[in-house]
Amino acid sequence: MALLQITVQHYTNMDNNTIEQGKTLAFVSYLTLIGTLIAFFLNQDKRNSFTAFHTRQALGLWLLYMLLGYFISSFNSWMITMSFWVFIGTLILYGIFGALSGKLTKVPFLGDFFQKTFQSLGK
Repeated sequence: MALLQITVQHYTNMDNNTIEQGKTLAFVSYLTLIGTLIAFFLNQDKRNSFTAFHTRQALGLWLLYMLLGYFISSFNSWMITMSFWVFIGTLILYGIFGALSGKLTKVPFLGDFFQKTFQSLGK
């Protein structure tokens, strides 16, 4: 609980300069798993907390995509496959719009889990 409070305070104290400097890499992190890795490694020198937040969200989304995609591919149903694509696509677009607008919006339902699981990234 204390870790969560520290993390929230860290993000609420972010200034506009930090957000503006991190927008590009935050956007890149959502552009495939390779983009997430690029954003992660390019952020190692700067340690921009806005980029780190979105990199954790994007990494969680892409790993979720691969994990669910593996199981969804075993179904031979067009309806299940399209539902999966719409679900993942919506979450990724949600993250992209959050990154471009300079907001720290977590992915619905899973954002807290992604932040907690990948908390060591970007610190």
